[in-house]
Amino acid sequence: MIEMSHLHKNFGATRALDDVSFTVPAGQIVGFLGPNGAGKSTCLRILTGLVHADSGSATINGQAHGALPNPGRVVGALLDAESFHPGRSGLETLRLAAITQGLPTSRVHQVLAEVGLTRAEARRRVGGYSMGMRQRLGLAQALLGDPAVLVLDEPTNGLDPQGQRWLAGLLQQRAERGCAVLFSSHQLHEVARIADSVVMIGAGQVLADQRVAASADLEAQYFALTAGTDRAA
Repeated sequence: MIEMSHLHKNFGATRALDDVSFTVPAGQIVGFLGPNGAGKSTCLRILTGLVHADSGSATINGQAHGALPNPGRVVGALLDAESFHPGRSGLETLRLAAITQGLPTSRVHQVLAEVGLTRAEARRRVGGYSMGMRQRLGLAQALLGDPAVLVLDEPTNGLDPQGQRWLAGLLQQRAERGCAVLFSSHQLHEVARIADSVVMIGAGQVLADQRVAASADLEAQYFALTAGTDRAA
């Protein structure tokens, strides 16, 4: 469903990605791990058509994001929960997204219920939302087209323990329906609990691509492999 193949990307003199390759099959949840500045967000932005790779390819069902006729119905993305217009309500935000994708507005209320935002909360302006509420709104927008692929950049940010548990259940339900899920996170215990496999990246290179081990083993391996690769430290 998702394939990254020999991705390279430079920003000026900084090499953000250096021959990155991995896949996310249908029905699988893949945790995308790495320290700050490792290249995770750059990978996800290339996959969703927001950044162009210098070379290599990132495809969804064999096609680049820009070649998909209606991307929102194929891939749901949450990359920045702070990007919503603060003056619009959550309801207005989702209605506009539904119209853009050619979806019935009835779908809005379905996804609001799925992410746990009440109608009263949906009528509030996004500028007054907590970070956790913005994350739920972002997930609702990602789910609007009932996509077969989910691409999420740190979706647990701002979620309390109950919210993290709810998100884990949501992603597992989606995977059971055949959805391919790629999500980045800094919370190793959550990744060990949710993901089927992990891809670790450091300094723009893939360090590991494997099935998830126990939480303690994943943490030990993460720190061993990423030592010295935190560009933002």
